[in-house]
Amino acid sequence: MFGIPGKQAVTVTPAAAKQIVRLMDQDDAKGLRIGVKKGGCAGMEYTMDYVADIDPNDEVIEQDGARVMIAPMAQMFLFGTEIDYEVSLLESGFKFRNPNVVDACGCGESIRFAEDGAQGQP
Repeated sequence: MFGIPGKQAVTVTPAAAKQIVRLMDQDDAKGLRIGVKKGGCAGMEYTMDYVADIDPNDEVIEQDGARVMIAPMAQMFLFGTEIDYEVSLLESGFKFRNPNVVDACGCGESIRFAEDGAQGQP
């Protein structure tokens, strides 16, 4: 949809792919659907859902056995994003490194995109 030929809309690190595959197997899911919705103190939030069916309008990224689907309305916001999975002493979870984000709340749960379409600094 919003892709550049030969370039994936979203990239997945090996750590994230491993965790996605593990959770897909555990939940008997076809993949992980990611998107964005209004909410949070910065205005938008990422959504993540394991799904049993692939929507024909989703952008599908397959890497190292992991399948990530990007909801149609989120594709322009997520283009260029790297999804990683990090484990630390206090928390573990997926991390989105999105060049389109211009601001995020202190906890990192909500984000804001440029209103004029300009990209933020990574």
